[in-house]
Amino acid sequence: MTSAPIGRFDEALPAAEHTDLLAAPVAAALRAWQGPVPVEQLLYVDTDPANADTAVFGEVYGVPPEQSANCVVIAGKRGQEVTLAGCVVLAHTRADVNGMVRRHLGVRKASFASMDTAVGESGMEYGGISPIGLPAGWPLLIDAAVTDTPYVVIGSGRRRGKLLVPGKALAALPGAVVLDGLGTVV
Repeated sequence: MTSAPIGRFDEALPAAEHTDLLAAPVAAALRAWQGPVPVEQLLYVDTDPANADTAVFGEVYGVPPEQSANCVVIAGKRGQEVTLAGCVVLAHTRADVNGMVRRHLGVRKASFASMDTAVGESGMEYGGISPIGLPAGWPLLIDAAVTDTPYVVIGSGRRRGKLLVPGKALAALPGAVVLDGLGTVV
């Protein structure tokens, strides 16, 4: 048991030692971890799935929005071709989907993927999608503010439980591109 570097949690466990608590794609990614920080620095905390939504989660567990990141699945379209991508921004910001995301993906239209698409294609639960373990080949756009955060809370692939990870660890994920100003303050 380790104390959590942020928030109010009963305990923080080394995520790689508790892959049974994670969605399968997240667990597989941790087993193959080659990131810039040791996998032991990625922690799992148990949380109530009823409190998984960002605002409630922050209030219940004492995590400010500046230390919580949301990963959303974006569907970009050009003609008949659809590109799916992960997009990670801090919780007090909103992804610039119609500007920066659309231009970076080189698509004519970009929008949030439907829940069925996000869940079906990622293999993760809605409300717990993690940038760790997204499908190979997906672009992963990450706001620079996320990677500059010493520890950030992200999804575990399930609504129950979260991961606490050094922000810089996310920049080394497969397909990751760090973009300044991807998240705009709401």
